[in-house]
Amino acid sequence: MNPFRVACSCALFVPLVAFCAQNAPAANPAAEPALYVKAGHLFDATSDNLRDNVVVEIEGERISRIGPAAEINIPAGAEVVDLSHAWVLPGLIDCHTHLSYRADQYDPINEVKLTPFDLGFYAVVNANRTLQAGFTSVRDVSSPPFLAVDLRRTIEEGFIPGPRVVASGPAISITGGHGDMNGFAPGVSNEMYPAEHGFQIADGTEEMRHVVRAQIKYGVDVIKILATGGVLSQGDKPGAEQLTYDEMKVAVEEAHRTGRKVAAHAHGTEGIKDAVRAGVDSIEHGSLIDAEGIELMKSHGTYLVADIYNDDYILGKAVEFGLPKENVEKEKMVGRLQRENFAKAVAAGVKIAFGTDAGVYPHGDNAKQFHYMVKFGMTPAGAIRAATSSAADLIDRAQDVGTLEAGKYADLIAVTANPLDRVEVLEHVAFVMKGGKVYKDELGAAKPAR
Repeated sequence: MNPFRVACSCALFVPLVAFCAQNAPAANPAAEPALYVKAGHLFDATSDNLRDNVVVEIEGERISRIGPAAEINIPAGAEVVDLSHAWVLPGLIDCHTHLSYRADQYDPINEVKLTPFDLGFYAVVNANRTLQAGFTSVRDVSSPPFLAVDLRRTIEEGFIPGPRVVASGPAISITGGHGDMNGFAPGVSNEMYPAEHGFQIADGTEEMRHVVRAQIKYGVDVIKILATGGVLSQGDKPGAEQLTYDEMKVAVEEAHRTGRKVAAHAHGTEGIKDAVRAGVDSIEHGSLIDAEGIELMKSHGTYLVADIYNDDYILGKAVEFGLPKENVEKEKMVGRLQRENFAKAVAAGVKIAFGTDAGVYPHGDNAKQFHYMVKFGMTPAGAIRAATSSAADLIDRAQDVGTLEAGKYADLIAVTANPLDRVEVLEHVAFVMKGGKVYKDELGAAKPAR
């Protein structure tokens, strides 16, 4: 043993012990006082029923107890949130958002005009709008590398307000596919990482393997792949299969090996079926699904995330904001069929999770989709559970969010009428709490301890 090293170590040890003793936290710090929420009517998303006159006890960020008001004694002077005249639900979850996109920018020139920093500024604003609308968790499925990861971390640090973010990287596309930059001259590009093709282009199984691994390296929670063409891209067809079965299979293998799920953008019939056979966890859009595809999704337990509201916006306001004629015609082709096929999937018992494609239409309007989910076959309770318990299962966060139960985050919202009678009331959320902190209170419900 080196005696000099031992002597130095001893010399450093004594002052280090003194420093640690002076700066150590108190042995038994006082517990943060509990917060109590009085809920006149509670939909906890563990069933399709309401519970009346309930108290939710919150310690720190999480729920410690829930029970009938008669069984939970609220201590004198405790902080109380009085929602006794409201309907209380879990914070809502949108499984298909693009927080860095704006719904007033459709001109293709934006591909080369906007920088990732522009999109970052948009994301900060859109995250807050989403939270204010009652969506306390989202899955962001495609943004520049690695904007959603950084947004997730910044929100978690409490630096900016926003929902809990399950982050993907850029959606992975073939060359010339839905996720590529099409229609420009060969010398035109807009990539911060040209050596990696923006972490979004993969041709063949080995390129797919590399891109998935690279995205995982930089902290994504979920992998998004583009199985078929799309509506808002140039030069491709929504129904055309783009990624091969083998490419999708590799993406699933690499993602699942590290405990991550795979979301597959898929409008086209064959692309949907190959994506399901490859083992993806959700089909996004699902517009042209057929009977065989529906049965495959049922047998594999694959979720359908269908954005059946935004057809209204794309064929309306988006045209005013410069949506090219090609994209309008593609939306006319798939929009009606998507809604009809959604109804067939619901009737057949396919698992449904709420997802809207927010960013294609304005963030904050996410709840407008509930109307269409009910119109095309779901019960109000079923639609709400698609945006709570089912959504939490899909995004792999059911241990923390999606229902109001002891041990889960105190993420809850309130509305002023019964959403099981009229689901559209969720378009006007009056109260939002995330992690025990109130972010919106139009009811004057939050009162400080006395």
